[in-house]
Amino acid sequence: MADNDYDPAGSTQMFRAFVDETPAPQAPGAVTTYGSSGGGSRTGVIAAVVVVALIVVGAVVWLAVK
Repeated sequence: MADNDYDPAGSTQMFRAFVDETPAPQAPGAVTTYGSSGGGSRTGVIAAVVVVALIVVGAVVWLAVK
């Protein structure tokens, strides 16, 4: 009699165990790699926009003086 749920490679059982696994609770005050508020990415975008704006203004001034 064959067992229909048996996977010789074990990949299906391992995947199901991974999906069914509940995430571990984090300690209060723990730092995550991506931040909980997303403020880091917003700051980076704002800084990039400011740098691009300064480059554009500098190029316009340089062309106007030349």
